[in-house]
Amino acid sequence: MNTGFSSALLVRIAVMAVVVVFFQIGVVSEVPVFGVSADLSPLLVAFVGLLCGSTIGAATGFAVGLLVDLALVQTLGVTSLTLTVVGYWAGRLRELRDPQAALTPLLVGAAAAAAAAIGYSLVQFLLGVDAPVSFELLRQIVLGVVVDTIIALPVWAIVRRCLIGGLPDDPRRRRRRAYTTGGLSPLSRS
Repeated sequence: MNTGFSSALLVRIAVMAVVVVFFQIGVVSEVPVFGVSADLSPLLVAFVGLLCGSTIGAATGFAVGLLVDLALVQTLGVTSLTLTVVGYWAGRLRELRDPQAALTPLLVGAAAAAAAAIGYSLVQFLLGVDAPVSFELLRQIVLGVVVDTIIALPVWAIVRRCLIGGLPDDPRRRRRRAYTTGGLSPLSRS
């Protein structure tokens, strides 16, 4: 079974994931906007899923989540679980609907940020982590989604630019053949 994905594409995704996670931890998390830090990992995972499909999106979500959990020395698997769902969802959106609208990256980025923040908070709450559940948490989630939505388009452009050379051709986007009847076209009768 040929999936159409080359090893060069997987290497590009792996390098991009490592760079984004360490850039997020080292630089982006130190610059708060509206009192919250931007979260690049759900955007990266969602856009890889949107470009490559559900399998690659889910695998990227798991790998990026595990890398975030290991780098921040937090409970293993929580971020992996939420980002796996985000990557799979974005990949299924591509496979089922194949969205081509200009606002698709913006909407997918907002939904990915919301799903990651709410999912992470919910799993942490279910695991019994001692954290207060209040309107402050709701404010953090809402502002985090707003900030991630603002940066969604530049992140989309960067991810698309990094992956565009290694993506396989999509059979649904082939050009159709020109109209041929074996003779003259009905529009050019003389």
